[in-house]
Amino acid sequence: MSAILCSDAAAGLKTLPQGCARMCVTSPPYYGLRDYGTDGQIGVEQSPREYIDRLVEVFAEVYRVLRPDGTLWINISDSYAGSGKSPMYIQVAGNVKNKNLYDMKSRIYEMPKKWDKIKPKDLIGIPWMLAFALRDFGYYLRSDIIWHKLNCLPESVKDRPTKSYEHIFLLAKSPKYYYDYKSIQEPIKAVTAARYMRGRSGKAKYAETKMCQGIDRKTDAVTDESRQFKRKRDVWEVSTNTFRMDEHFAMYPEKLIEPCILAGSEKGDTVLDPFFGSGTTGAVAKRLGREYIGIEINPKFCEKAYARIENAGEG
Repeated sequence: MSAILCSDAAAGLKTLPQGCARMCVTSPPYYGLRDYGTDGQIGVEQSPREYIDRLVEVFAEVYRVLRPDGTLWINISDSYAGSGKSPMYIQVAGNVKNKNLYDMKSRIYEMPKKWDKIKPKDLIGIPWMLAFALRDFGYYLRSDIIWHKLNCLPESVKDRPTKSYEHIFLLAKSPKYYYDYKSIQEPIKAVTAARYMRGRSGKAKYAETKMCQGIDRKTDAVTDESRQFKRKRDVWEVSTNTFRMDEHFAMYPEKLIEPCILAGSEKGDTVLDPFFGSGTTGAVAKRLGREYIGIEINPKFCEKAYARIENAGEG
């Protein structure tokens, strides 16, 4: 049965029974980038270490709630140390409707801008700090998927490349876990099919069955349905979101998490998201025939997520 819990993430997770979710896909608030005006929110801690410790507390409960063969997919981005101007002013310029989130009274401006061994302008390394902390906790760190944003926001910075990607970490509770690779296979490219077809001559590279990197190269590769697809790679090219919610614009797109849910669960399974936000996870889960449990600390987001999911179609 699907549900939305309006609660702090760790507290809400503690109310759930052990092993009730097949998978979890989520995007926690990024460190030092936004203040959503909610007491107890994550992302405005006094140091990166405190931020990571709070996330580990949440994902420790996720570990308990997951089934033994469950997986955890985390979308997270990095932050810079420094004056605090760069990320904030970029967001204000690009999001006119949400300038109230960046009022100078925001808790973001009360945060320290440098910490021990982290210099001003340093890239903090938040994603890998979290990944390694969860690995130390007991999760199996299985993949670092790069979300390449095809329409990333421009940056005014002139002394480094413009950031155009975020991380999605795939972690597992056990060494053997549920992962349906066939559900997210991609069609081979036309040039690949053409290369296989050229391999039909007796002197060509693929004229006979050959083993190369564990792949059986056969002359019937194009006509065999199983050879018309390739396994999904770890760089995903997806445009940023087209769905809009005035109070919450930091939402991952449905196309980004659809393969996570397809690969990590079966129809009828429960998908968990402890940072539910606008309800993207719930909307995709419903459309794909899954149940969902969402936990969100902001009551306004809970209301709007519920309304959004009510209007979502079901597959």
